[in-house]
Amino acid sequence: MATVVFMLPLVGMVLMLILARSDQQYRWWTLTTSIVTFAVSLLLVRGFDKTSAGLQMVDQFDWISGEGFSIQYYVGIDGISIWLVMLTTFIMPLAILSSFKAIQKRVKLYYMFMLLMEWAMLGVFVAQDLFLFYVFWEVTLVPMYFLIGIWGAEQRIYAAVKFFLYTMAGSLLMLLAILWLGNEAGTFAVPEILEQLKTGDLVFSTATGRWLFLAFGIAFAIKVPMWPLHSWLPDAHVQAPTAGSVILAGVLLKMGTYGFVRFNLPLFPAASETFAPYIAALAVIGIIYGAWVSYGQKDMKKLVAYSSISHLGFVMLGIFALNSSGIEGAVLQMVNHGISTGGLFLVVGVLYERRHTKLMAAFGGIWQAMPLYSGVALVIVLSSMGLPGLNGFVGEFTILLGAAGSDAISWWFTPLAALGVILAAVYMLYMFNTVFMGELDKEENKRLPDLDWRELYALVPILIMVLVIGLQAGYFFEFMDAKVGDLVRDISLAVAAGR
Repeated sequence: MATVVFMLPLVGMVLMLILARSDQQYRWWTLTTSIVTFAVSLLLVRGFDKTSAGLQMVDQFDWISGEGFSIQYYVGIDGISIWLVMLTTFIMPLAILSSFKAIQKRVKLYYMFMLLMEWAMLGVFVAQDLFLFYVFWEVTLVPMYFLIGIWGAEQRIYAAVKFFLYTMAGSLLMLLAILWLGNEAGTFAVPEILEQLKTGDLVFSTATGRWLFLAFGIAFAIKVPMWPLHSWLPDAHVQAPTAGSVILAGVLLKMGTYGFVRFNLPLFPAASETFAPYIAALAVIGIIYGAWVSYGQKDMKKLVAYSSISHLGFVMLGIFALNSSGIEGAVLQMVNHGISTGGLFLVVGVLYERRHTKLMAAFGGIWQAMPLYSGVALVIVLSSMGLPGLNGFVGEFTILLGAAGSDAISWWFTPLAALGVILAAVYMLYMFNTVFMGELDKEENKRLPDLDWRELYALVPILIMVLVIGLQAGYFFEFMDAKVGDLVRDISLAVAAGR
């Protein structure tokens, strides 16, 4: 099933290129493909064994083999990856639907890149072979580069090149670490490498483990992005089309945080414990810095972009708490951020399509002209703030709980991170008050049409998930419990054994 789900977008793309003939057919074919992919991905949840910590729905066979090494087609899901797969298949139809009016040039090429992007992102989350993972990791750069560079705003080329170069630079370090591990282990399959580490068949020194951790970690930190490696993100978000920003915030950034949980923690547990206080410190700086800079923005898109740095700082803090509460909260917060921030970019996109400006000063009193839209925007803003009862609160609370009880990092990181929750309320309410409240005193805003059916279909699923996760978070944690529990135990045992 993992293979079926992640191959569907690629099959849909090929069939679209062969069978579709008009711009309208390209749009509907791509949307249908993404909806079918989401519908089929629900079978992953239905068939998932929540009591098992191992990989499920596995496909594995030799792909490239030679003397002393083996590269495999090895895919599967577990409690860490299942909700990120679901996040990807959930976000893509909404992003595609939001593009129907906005994209009017090179339509065929645009939707081809959208499906290629979905295929590559799903490949990242299901790949269990380091080489296969690296292939999908790099493939995601190509469609996003063109989505920004062709359909972006005025400075799109600058933003696209900056995004590509930043990510590629970090990826080369990760490639060197992958080659070293594959050469030493004789395989690139992550479960087989982990087994060799447990049995002692693969051993490397403390210094080597730290260098490998850093090689992987820098690549992932750039993708997150962590402070101070974040400067590509605001440019990419502001210049990208609405759907590009939704995908970038909703899924692409999670590849970095996912990489830390999938590779850094289990492969280099001793190095993870060594670097945990330093990464937690950078995460807390990112939380406060991102919130502070968000408040100073005049551009709505740039405000939401900087808020991602703050929110993903919480995710990194949870991961390097190195306990079950922190890691489970971090994984859920990856999903929450994708839903809430993806929703915020859709909200900004609605106004941009009508007024062709993202400046907050151009608005005011929008609630009077667009009451339905404003009500939807309010719920998404409150979700991003972490209001109790909505999805953002659950993830942030669990992360803070894990950080407070962590033996790997200082307790003082918890109150400092909690300051970020307060600051989030400040900049989010500032934006909402400036754009939606007050007098409707600008003539050009008085006749703005409210949400149409297409925009409602893109935003209502966001509202549903905001409420479902906020009120039924235990259901989502059940899928992670076994895997994360095993991961935390393995880290403790490895650190105790000096590995």
